[in-house]
Amino acid sequence: MTTDCEFPFTEALENIDAIASTDGVDCLFVGPFDLGNNIGHPILGTMDKELVAAIDRVHQAATKASKKSGIYCTNGTQAKEFAAKGFSMISVTGDVAALQTHCSQELNAAKGVTPSKGGEQKPSGAYGR
Repeated sequence: MTTDCEFPFTEALENIDAIASTDGVDCLFVGPFDLGNNIGHPILGTMDKELVAAIDRVHQAATKASKKSGIYCTNGTQAKEFAAKGFSMISVTGDVAALQTHCSQELNAAKGVTPSKGGEQKPSGAYGR
């Protein structure tokens, strides 16, 4: 089943070399979740090999056209992997994950809970008694 929403992504992937060589296009930026959903290979824990191939295809088209390539990553480890592949614009986390992490850290600080070396939370100060 296809919807109008799917066509721009699959058509764009089919024409990625022409898009990359278009004057005024400076960077091809990949949103892996959107791309995966629209080519029929959603991210369900790990990236399907077809999605990885599609991402590589975008990067190769950008490189061939002497343009930059970028990608949305959800963590630093993933960002490092794409940097090693040659992507030049890379996020290191998403806004929701960053907000959750920061709020959790601040709440723990307010409670007097500090992380231990193993990553578990240990009470400190008045809350630790």
